Amino acid sequence: LDVITPHVKTEAARTSVLRNPNMEKLQKGYLFPEISMKREAHLKKYPDAKVISLGIGDTTEPIPSVITSAMAEYALALSTPEGYQGYGPEQGQMNLRKVIAEKVYPGMGIKDSEVFISDGAQCDIARLQMLFGPNVTIAVQDPTFPGYVDNGVIVGQTGAADEAGKYAGIAYMRCAPENHFFPDLSRVPRTDVIFFCSPNNPTGHAASAAQLRELVDFARRNGSIIVFDTAYAWYVSEDGEGEDKPRSIYEVPGAREVAIEICSFSKFAGFTGVRLGWAVVPDELRYADGSPVARDFDRIVCTCFNGASSVAQAGGLACLSTEEGRSAVRRVVGVYKENARLLVETFASLGKEVYGGADSPYVWVRFPGRRSWDVFAEILEKTHVITVPGSGFGPGGEGFVRVSAFNSKDKVLEAAARLRKFLA
Repeated sequence: LDVITPHVKTEAARTSVLRNPNMEKLQKGYLFPEISMKREAHLKKYPDAKVISLGIGDTTEPIPSVITSAMAEYALALSTPEGYQGYGPEQGQMNLRKVIAEKVYPGMGIKDSEVFISDGAQCDIARLQMLFGPNVTIAVQDPTFPGYVDNGVIVGQTGAADEAGKYAGIAYMRCAPENHFFPDLSRVPRTDVIFFCSPNNPTGHAASAAQLRELVDFARRNGSIIVFDTAYAWYVSEDGEGEDKPRSIYEVPGAREVAIEICSFSKFAGFTGVRLGWAVVPDELRYADGSPVARDFDRIVCTCFNGASSVAQAGGLACLSTEEGRSAVRRVVGVYKENARLLVETFASLGKEVYGGADSPYVWVRFPGRRSWDVFAEILEKTHVITVPGSGFGPGGEGFVRVSAFNSKDKVLEAAARLRKFLA
């Protein structure tokens, strides 16, 4: 007779290394991978569905050929003895740093040595959080891009989250239609670091010059550092009508003493897959002991980073160094701005409370009395359109969904037709 050996469940092998306790504080998964998983589940349920993504802010328009040609030429030169280059400066190639200082910050006193080229703004957020360390206090807009909060949690700047999703140790600066998406700073406690995004992800609001002067004055009074995220600055309208909306914090007097600015090629040049960005750390920015912040950030960059891809930097140079390159990326931005206008028009025609879209590729739509994830699920189920639940950006986003303009015009028009039928 065969002897049947019962299956014995063995315990998985373990090391003796303790888990970083801060990882346990993180809520669920990171927002955008979680949405991707829900999309995959939806496609299994409806394999023939033509899903349209207006969710994650991933660009869809091809990169202009003036830019890809420059990258291709650089890449081909790497196969020759004359054109080959290995490691470059960790801070970035000086020609690109110089053109960013001159073309992105004209008249603002930014030096090329203050520009640090990176592999994207999200990576810079993590490096800055490493720079600040666990003992600082932080403030964020509410709602806010989740990377600021999650990196702070991982580094150890916070306590646990409460039932509303707010972490102890973070000052949440409420930004809602009722306060024109700018916090009442008289009610915001003093913190060491203030993360501020304009034009904002997710609300689409671009802060006015008066609002940013108020923010800079607030930081100067409190001795705080602003980390100013301008990933969507190229979407700020240039028609000269209405309020002045700065594209850089350094347009505000006194900002050099209190602000770091981060930016990315992802959303204006289609570099979401190419990966390229930069941070500006002015020489005047100092710690409490008088030492320069830039010196420590340079050490972080040199320790944790071998520099951005030289091929990507060739593309970045092509974006900004000539009028042809700048015009090409403006045309791409124009496609997404027209998509955003169509989406705003769609929701407004249905009587929805809708914000953003004018200076940003994001449209922020309110669904009073509804939970954001429920609205997200219902839209996906009934229209096969992916949005982003507003609560994924913090407690202040509950009751909203974010709709992205990053897709082709044809698909945006189709999504608009489906949404009209669903919401009518």
